[in-house]
Amino acid sequence: MSVALPFGILFALMGAVIGIGGTVLWVWMIIDCATKEPDTGNDKIIWILIIIFTHWVGALIYFLIRRPKRIQEFGQ
Repeated sequence: MSVALPFGILFALMGAVIGIGGTVLWVWMIIDCATKEPDTGNDKIIWILIIIFTHWVGALIYFLIRRPKRIQEFGQ
């Protein structure tokens, strides 16, 4: 048995965990934006489209930038 097999399994498991985690974050941020973002203007639609088309990168941007700002402004 070579040493490469355990490292291959480890990397596959890490990839699966990162992929599942990114998808969970993506779905969570779509639901959060759709249910809690205020309806004023087009912000809600724009953020949902950003999150959908950029997958976990857009979800992470929304989570780190817009969500804290929305919570501070609107309390939700």
